[in-house]
Amino acid sequence: MPLLIIQDDITRLEVDAIVNAANSSLLGGGGVDGAIHRAAGPKLLEECRTLNGCDTGDAKITSGYDLKAKYVIHTVGPVWHGGSMGEKELLTSCYVRSLSIAKERGLSSIAFPMISAGVYGYPFDQALDVAVDSIANFLDSCEDDMTVYLVIFSRRDYRVDGSLMTGVLDYMKSRYPDNRERVMLATGFKAMNMCLESDSAPVEDYVDSRIDESFTQMLLRKIDEKGMTDVECYKKANVDRKLFSKIRSNVNYHPRKRTALGFAVALKLSLEETEALLMKAGYALSDSNKGDLVVEYFITNGIWDINKINEVLFAMDQEIIGEY
Repeated sequence: MPLLIIQDDITRLEVDAIVNAANSSLLGGGGVDGAIHRAAGPKLLEECRTLNGCDTGDAKITSGYDLKAKYVIHTVGPVWHGGSMGEKELLTSCYVRSLSIAKERGLSSIAFPMISAGVYGYPFDQALDVAVDSIANFLDSCEDDMTVYLVIFSRRDYRVDGSLMTGVLDYMKSRYPDNRERVMLATGFKAMNMCLESDSAPVEDYVDSRIDESFTQMLLRKIDEKGMTDVECYKKANVDRKLFSKIRSNVNYHPRKRTALGFAVALKLSLEETEALLMKAGYALSDSNKGDLVVEYFITNGIWDINKINEVLFAMDQEIIGEY
């Protein structure tokens, strides 16, 4: 049940439901509201007329009509008045009510736009924090499988917390002194060398002592060592339950690098432990990979929130981690 930040046109997504950032009349408007009504066709407006509007922070559902999505969940976000008028609580309610309706209908996929971050004036970085936290908290408490997309229409408007971005950029600069040549490390060598630095045994001995443990076996061992349940782990890793079942049932499962990194964050592995887990899947962290450096920053600073990591990765046009 991952949370995925993507750039796309929400009206074109093939999901069970898309969320419309509507006004209180539910009779259409500008921005994403107008785009959804145009794409869905006139029957959407006809149904909306029967709903008698919607209060701020609440949500109501209609059919999707000409959209690829089966349903449209209309929610009314708050207008920004400086943050002292209950805006955060109302915006949180928009996400929770929409997700609750999706759960009640048994929907497995839902896509949100950035609610209130347009003409309603909610600062984008703060609106993003509310969106991610609200969705993540709902998914953590939800037993049903649900994939949630947070859809960004334009990267030009995308903003994350300034202090977080400053920390990441400073870390990246520290790894690239002006007089240092950027060299791509061969896959696996960095992880192997790191493990061997504290071990004088020959490489052959090192490999022989560990070759019997696959990625799956190491992952399951780490879950037990951390005292976590499978559900806790795959949720924190931003990984779908069905995929985790495949991994657990296949001792030789070969994950994508982004999946392995998701588990490393979920398990709160150190940088050295992360390298070891990646090596089991044939990967390594590279100083020449911007996305890897972002993940390194969070790990070395003990920040284990995968959604925050993915916010920064998306901002830097890098592949987000987890499985999707």
